[in-house]
Amino acid sequence: MTTASQRPNIVLILADDMGYSDLGCYGSEIRTPNLDGLAAEGLRFSQMYNFARCCLSRAALLTGLYPHQAGIGHMAGGIPNAPGYGGYLRHSAVTIAQILKERGYRTLMSGKWHCGKRPDSADIPPEMQHGFDRLFGLGRNSGYFGGRTCTRDGEPIAANPTDFYLTDAISNHAVDFISESADQPFFMYVAYTAPHWPLHAFEEDIARYQGQYRKGGWDAARTARHEALKDMEVVNSRWDISPRDEDAPPWHEVADPDWEDRRMAVYAAQVDRMDQGIGRILAKLRELDLEDNTIVVFLSDNGGCAEFLCEDGNRIDWVFLQGLTTHDGRPVQMGNIPGLMPGAEDTYMSYDVPWANVSTTPFRRYKRWVHEGGIATPCIVRWPATIKQPDLAHAPAQIIDITATLIDAAGASYPAEYDGHAITPLEGESFLALLEGREWSREKPMYWEHEGNAAVRIGPWKLVCETSGQGGWELYNMDEDRTELNDLAEREKDRVREMEQHYREWADRADVLPWPINPGARRFPGMNQEGTFYMRGQHGHMV
Repeated sequence: MTTASQRPNIVLILADDMGYSDLGCYGSEIRTPNLDGLAAEGLRFSQMYNFARCCLSRAALLTGLYPHQAGIGHMAGGIPNAPGYGGYLRHSAVTIAQILKERGYRTLMSGKWHCGKRPDSADIPPEMQHGFDRLFGLGRNSGYFGGRTCTRDGEPIAANPTDFYLTDAISNHAVDFISESADQPFFMYVAYTAPHWPLHAFEEDIARYQGQYRKGGWDAARTARHEALKDMEVVNSRWDISPRDEDAPPWHEVADPDWEDRRMAVYAAQVDRMDQGIGRILAKLRELDLEDNTIVVFLSDNGGCAEFLCEDGNRIDWVFLQGLTTHDGRPVQMGNIPGLMPGAEDTYMSYDVPWANVSTTPFRRYKRWVHEGGIATPCIVRWPATIKQPDLAHAPAQIIDITATLIDAAGASYPAEYDGHAITPLEGESFLALLEGREWSREKPMYWEHEGNAAVRIGPWKLVCETSGQGGWELYNMDEDRTELNDLAEREKDRVREMEQHYREWADRADVLPWPINPGARRFPGMNQEGTFYMRGQHGHMV
């Protein structure tokens, strides 16, 4: 048991919509010296998995439960009569902030919540209802500039709109909160919005990358990242890179390479700026002589985001963004408008399928899918007092295991009851042994479901299906084929049936429902009552 004097500080850093290969220490050309340095001093996980979308991963990371058990099986909006899809954290879920607060920690948060708010809750920020003492919150902020709806401890704050940039504000508040809390153990949750769309960045950061992608584009970037990942031994050299996405043309056929180069340059600048802020957080730990006994964890909430922001301005998908203006009243030009260069406050774009295909190198698919491109995340853990030998960790794990590990490292206990409510038992498994230099492997299978995209992994075997697929379950041996190119389902029919049964049993106990949601049904996601798959258009658009 960890003694009171030994309780480590914890800094948990979460990126938003950043892909597996977007850091230098995971093969990227993007400049991330602070995260690369963190990796050089700690463990770098090659098989850490999130839950394919922002809100699901955040709910799981905060509670150590599968997203549906926590109450957020889809979005933070809510679906009536479906407990696993309420859109807010259930009474049967307790957060790591609440657990560590009971252990004597000061609990701090800066950034994106995205876990909803209970309808019966008091009129205080949900972050503070769920255990955080200090908060820099975002309100309904929809971009990176301006900061018009940000709050501190629930109170509106007056941002200077001429120099406000959200990533910097999140970093700076984290630094300030750590400075104020150095006299007792603290848990600092830093939840960035970067590099989620819109593509907003400072010109000084964009300039580092503009022109870098002009020559070979996404084709050259994917190849270079794959080679770097193999050289680093993060991925196995036997695994072929997945084919270029069918919606991404060969780079030599691109109509406006300058525009495409600019889109990726802005995205890279967003990652770069986040890394700069993380550098300031790490510097503050050194300045306060807290570095040695502080656990720093970095990861992303889902894979690269292939979402397309339509340029017609009337699309129902993005109606909640219509009518946006800049801080000084200028209309925002919405969507991926060809030829309009992104980056400034009066634009609102995404980097789209072809560049998301780079972010998820070498894997298939993106955010919202549970093929590897949607759920594989870079993950770095540094704890100098305990991790004596920096290394690659190849043991498969899910982000709920991070929660269990941090609770374990703090000497805290996951409660059976909290605030008068029975608590769902912890699903995550502590990998503290790995941090201490010992062997560790996960005992239980790993499961995923989001919008009917479903998977289970048992040992090296992964069974996966997607809502837009026609062929049912696919089966892959992750040791031999982690890029999921050689489907073995026909050859291993008995294994498919056995793993499907595991999945069905989990889905039933975890309150997972078919997609589209039918609260009265109990069939595995992706199948309708006739046993055939629901069809959706490529990259999530309904057809």
